[in-house]
Amino acid sequence: MANPAALLIDLDGVLYEGDRIVEGAAACVRWLVERRVPRLYVTNTTSRPRQAIVDRRAALGIETESERILTPLVAASRWLSENAPGVWAAFVPAATCGDLTGVELLDERAETGARSVVLGDLGDAWDYATLNRAFRLLMDEPAPVFVALGMTRYWRASDGLRIDVAAFVRALECAAGVEAVVLGKPAPAFFDTALAALGATRDTAAMIGDDIVSDVNAAQDLGMTGVLVRTGKFRASDLECHHAPDAVIDSIASLPEWYGRSSLIRSGTSR
Repeated sequence: MANPAALLIDLDGVLYEGDRIVEGAAACVRWLVERRVPRLYVTNTTSRPRQAIVDRRAALGIETESERILTPLVAASRWLSENAPGVWAAFVPAATCGDLTGVELLDERAETGARSVVLGDLGDAWDYATLNRAFRLLMDEPAPVFVALGMTRYWRASDGLRIDVAAFVRALECAAGVEAVVLGKPAPAFFDTALAALGATRDTAAMIGDDIVSDVNAAQDLGMTGVLVRTGKFRASDLECHHAPDAVIDSIASLPEWYGRSSLIRSGTSR
């Protein structure tokens, strides 16, 4: 294994489901650490900062450094500093903004004056007034840049499926007549940012996820290998899609076995 493939691994639905760790996940992570497998944990989570994700993983017996976790907010901070520096109107929980450094945030009551409108997961904090404030900001002149922190349709919480950020992004795109810059899965820029952090290339990397669209198919469209787990939001109908995953495993616990026999790993080429 002189040229091992890099692994991009989702969190929610793959390593844990709500507050419950997926059986075998901790052992799998230890296996990856012991063998020094190049890896990055990629998530569309914007409801909590990276340190909170690290703390949550540690509480479940899965330790990692915050530098091994890539969130859309981190990617957005890098992109906006280069492409649209200025005041942010950030629609994310206040705690999540702790991941931002050197960013000026617009007052949460203001409806004008944003250089960018950044939309993440507000969960139960969403209401009509909040959504309409985002709309008014987007309609301001000069028009701000609209950034979506991922386009995940829904996710599985401990109490069942919950709607995610994509629906709110689409509503605002329709109302304001704008198109969002996506800086989370399934955007190519997000995957490329993750691969660059690992010094990896698309044709020698694999994405492990529970979302057939945003994780698996999005990675495959870029030339990566897409591996679907039967946990999290997985549904049997996912296997009926015209765009089939390269591999399907019962859970993250089966990853070491798949990794060991993958032709991608042995040859350094995809599929």
